[in-house]
This record gives sequence, C-alpha cells and structure tokens, in this order.
Amino acid sequence: LPERERAELKRRKLLLEVTLKSYWIRKGSAFSTAVARPETELTPEMIATGSWRRLPFKPYNFSSLGLPPACGHLHPLLKVRSELRQIFLEMG
Repeated sequence: LPERERAELKRRKLLLEVTLKSYWIRKGSAFSTAVARPETELTPEMIATGSWRRLPFKPYNFSSLGLPPACGHLHPLLKVRSELRQIFLEMG
C-alpha cells in the first residue's frame, strides 16, 4: 500500500502492522544430547592419571564474595545474665 493510504487506514484503526521475527537454529560444535556437568574440583587422582586434560572445568568466579568470617562472641557475663533470665522466665 502507498504510505498515504496506509496512514489513513491506521488512523481509522482498520490496519494493524505486525512485525514477525524468525530465527534459524543450527547445531553448534559443542552440541550433545547428554548433559555433562563440568568438573568443579581438581583431585589428586585426576593429576596422577592425567584425565584433567580432557575434562571440562567450571570457570572460576573471581568476583564472588566468600562466606563472612565467624567472629565475635558474647561476653561471659552476658551469657550468665541470659541464662539467669531464661531460668526466671521458666519459673514464671
């Protein structure tokens, strides 16, 4: 349709333009029907046998945060106070 007629039909809501997208999917070089999980740890057996050379390894994430260190403890007097409070609460 000419642009003028198309604009007129759009204005009167008699024309609806739809964009269709299509994709072609092909098998890649690493295609496999079996799901193989990559190795996460290098063991002494892998090093001894040399099997680590042909195994896929999970990439290491250097930007991830580790677990926070377990630090800090209650003062012994605070522990005694909380134990006494619990005893009195149980007594009513």
